[in-house]
Amino acid sequence: MSGDEFVYDETTGEWVSAAEAAANAKAAGQVEVRDSVGNLLADGDSVTLVKDLKVKGAGQTLKRGTVIKSIRLTGDEQEIDCRHEAIKGLVLRAEFVRKV
Repeated sequence: MSGDEFVYDETTGEWVSAAEAAANAKAAGQVEVRDSVGNLLADGDSVTLVKDLKVKGAGQTLKRGTVIKSIRLTGDEQEIDCRHEAIKGLVLRAEFVRKV
């Protein structure tokens, strides 16, 4: 034995090394978020709106072509957290944006 620690992986029903289990857990936590044309989005990307969007609660419309800088992924495969100078706490669906 080399002295490696092993843990039981309930999804596969096998004993795996602790390092492999940590790598599997990290890979399982990542969600791929794609924009309206299929580009992969990441934290910190800039996006532009592909259609006019009425913002509920703000009484304002974001126009097509508006650039949103420094997005954050929320963990949901279709939602991104954004900052806009006029609206705080803005969450957009990825289908309405395109990566710049």
